[in-house]
Amino acid sequence: MTGDRTTFPTDDTFVSTGVIDSGAQPDRGRHAAVPGEPLLTVSDLRVQFTRGGRRINAVNGLSYEMVPGKMMAIIGESGSGKSVSSRALMGLLPGTAKISGSIRFDGRELIGLDEKELRKLRGGDIAMVFQDPARSLNPTMKIGSQITEAVRAHSDLDKKGAHARAVELLRLVRLPAPERRFHEYPHQLSGGMRQRVMIAIALAGEPRLLIADEATTALDVTTQAQIMELLVELRERLGMAVIMISHDLGLAASYAEDVVVMYAGQAVEHAPVRTLFSNVRMPYTRALLGAIPALDREPHSMLPVTPGQPPDLSALPKGCPFRPRCSNATDKCLEHPPFLEHEPDHWWACWNPAGTELDTAPEITAALTPASATEAAHHSEHDRPEDEGVAR
Repeated sequence: MTGDRTTFPTDDTFVSTGVIDSGAQPDRGRHAAVPGEPLLTVSDLRVQFTRGGRRINAVNGLSYEMVPGKMMAIIGESGSGKSVSSRALMGLLPGTAKISGSIRFDGRELIGLDEKELRKLRGGDIAMVFQDPARSLNPTMKIGSQITEAVRAHSDLDKKGAHARAVELLRLVRLPAPERRFHEYPHQLSGGMRQRVMIAIALAGEPRLLIADEATTALDVTTQAQIMELLVELRERLGMAVIMISHDLGLAASYAEDVVVMYAGQAVEHAPVRTLFSNVRMPYTRALLGAIPALDREPHSMLPVTPGQPPDLSALPKGCPFRPRCSNATDKCLEHPPFLEHEPDHWWACWNPAGTELDTAPEITAALTPASATEAAHHSEHDRPEDEGVAR
């Protein structure tokens, strides 16, 4: 059966996003998103592991909503539960994980689905771009074969059609000379080009939700900006929602529309990006912002440091988990603070929130707007020769 091919304009051509044919895959249950209605609703999500007789609370009551076409950043230190929560959405946690709460995607509860149903969901409705493309790609297979494998898993295209679709996807993610790259191996590409291949694979099933899990961590700042600009462009073209998982607040401020800050497996602050960065309330968020290097800081001066270490998730402190490291802590903090909407669209969990003004606000603003990197990304996208970026 032949479906209608949807096309989107690029700089010099029209790029197809594939065959859209509701009759080809009747079991996927897709329908048009209702504007303003949540695509994803996560409610009181909890993930526990048991190791050596100890119970580890990796995610401890996380809640948020995503609407179609939006980009949200989940920010926090390593071990805060960002990646575990995203893998829970995909059903990629090991069988030892105990998951509770609710994950509703397009009105359908995902917790409790069997593996067969989850396989239909993964890569199709929800896709993920992982942190290290060198580990995610098979080094023994040409990249074209890896993309066509993903295409055929989520469509009824034959081998020839899948080949054409894979080249289109490589062109969509702006990989230079896509017809030639189709026949190359991962080691022949640079890190940024490999990440573009991973994004192409993620787009093979035309997902409505894309999760980018530290997708730019291993890249230099210019390539990082290129990848983020690409994700923003694809989000706008394809109308998909994007969850960006990162420890980089600069990326969140530059590209996301909403930010969730996680600590010790739970959300501690959540607001639209402009509200959050202009009116920080949670002392943990303020500490993260204060640690960002600023160009006008005195040479060789010490960066602000948050004392202590992230808590042991198997033995969380009494009350607020950030209390042992917080300069605002009082006896009231021995009680666990509720995560509430204290101001319009601004949620936080703190008994003693920070003020509305930050002493380091100008420094933070400068640090969070890497204009030179973004400008370099735009120049690189349009001016580089097609062979640039090949691993040397």
